[in-house]
This record gives sequence, C-alpha cells and structure tokens, in this order.
Amino acid sequence: MADRTEQLQALRQQIDHIDDQILSLLNERARAAGQIGHLKTGILYRPEREAQILRRLRHDNPGPLAEDTVAFLFREIMSACLAYERPVRVACLGPRGSFTEAAVVRHFGHAAERLCCDSWEEIFRMAESGQADFAVVPVENSTEGSVGWTLDRMVETPLQVCGEVSLRIHHQLLVKASEIPLDQITHVLSHSQSFGQCQHWLSTHLPQAQRITVASNSDAARQVGASTESWAAIAGELAAEPYGLTVRVRDIEDLNDNTTRFQVLGSLTSQPSGQDKTSLVVGV
Repeated sequence: MADRTEQLQALRQQIDHIDDQILSLLNERARAAGQIGHLKTGILYRPEREAQILRRLRHDNPGPLAEDTVAFLFREIMSACLAYERPVRVACLGPRGSFTEAAVVRHFGHAAERLCCDSWEEIFRMAESGQADFAVVPVENSTEGSVGWTLDRMVETPLQVCGEVSLRIHHQLLVKASEIPLDQITHVLSHSQSFGQCQHWLSTHLPQAQRITVASNSDAARQVGASTESWAAIAGELAAEPYGLTVRVRDIEDLNDNTTRFQVLGSLTSQPSGQDKTSLVVGV
C-alpha cells in the first residue's frame, strides 16, 4: 500500500510539473500571437492559417490522444490567444443555445464573441456592416436538404465563404429538475422540425405530454427555464446552461445520422489552405 501511495504521489507531482510547463507555454504563445497582432491590421483571424495548423497537428499527433481531441484543444488555445487581442465577433441565430451557436463554438472556440440575432437577415446585416467579423449560417441538412433562404441571400451578399462546419444534430430533453419522472412531464416545447425528428421517442416515452411548437429550440429552452410548471424542452446541450436547465435524457432523435452543414461568411478573402472547396451560387 505504501509503495502505491508513493507512486501516486510521484505521478501527481509529475503532472503538476507538466501543468506548470503547459501554463508557461500557453502564455508564451499568447504573447507571440499578440506580437503578430501588432504587426497586422484588420481581422486577426485567418481561417486558412488555422486550417493548416490543425491539419499539421492532427498529422503529427503521436497519441495517445485522439486526433479530434487534439484539434479541439488547439482550437480552444487559438481562440483564447485571439481573444487576448480582441475576441472574434461572430453573428449567429439566437436566442442563446441554438445549433447555429453550437456551430460557432465548434469552428471558432468558446472565446469567440457570439452575437445572437433574431433573424437570418439580421445575421447577414451584422456581418455586411462590420458589426460582426463573420456570420455563420446553415446551408444544408442531411434529412431536410438545402436551406433555400440562405442560398438565395448568398446570391446578393458581398460576403465570401471563409470556412465550413458540419455539425451532428443531437436532441436533448432538457428540464429544470433533473430527477423529474418522465410521466410527470405535462408539456414538451420545441421547433416543429425537432418534433418530427424525435417523433418515435416522444410517442414511446412521453405519450401523455402535450407538444407545443415554438419558433426555435433555444426559445423552447428559454420558456421552460422561465416556467414553474413540469415542462421540458427539446434542444441542443448548449441550450441548457443559459436557462438553468439540465439534460434529463440524451440523444432522443430517432435517427442518429442527422447532420447540418454551416458556412462561415466574412468580408475577407481567404487564401488557399491546401485543402479547399469551391462554392458556386447561381442566381436566375
């Protein structure tokens, strides 16, 4: 027992030493990024540069961390270093907790300043006017097809495609009291599309609950968070924290291959990253 305790103590001291090194290197990186910021003008974020960095780190990763884990960690590091100078401002659909906001976090990291808008038109206006550095909008869903309004608006906008995000859509049942029995939930709020995607689960597990259609999943979470009734919302996990909710049941969608593709739009012209796509939008 004594040997095991000593081994644990030695390993913990080793981890503490590694953490100290990581902390020092993170701050050194932030200072170097700040020096680059002083030499540049305009938006500091360069999507092609970030893509190159993440691709190199994935390729050079010796393990045991998975490539996706490495990419997630370094995206957050780059996001924090950018925020050291000025957070990237990204317009997305609100209220807080929408799947579009989740796409922003996936692409830009948690340090990005998310400007939640009331409509898709406002998202475009924010980026076109310079109030936001970028806009994130959905262009295609694997089950619903192309998002027509977004494609129509892209014919008119001077904004350019700077990046792309594919987000697996997972629906969570959100409640205020995490231990509430399912048979005590009286109402479920969500967007009509999400009701359709969770139809079988709802009929099986919440047959007694009245379904109330609202404008968006994040609006459903907001209303449930403000209610004192035994209500639940169907929304993404990102919608839980802003409204004081918890996940009662995870991944209640009937099909697990539902993916939405988002595009990142901005005023800058992206340079080639070495692994690029070309998007063509044709207006008639």
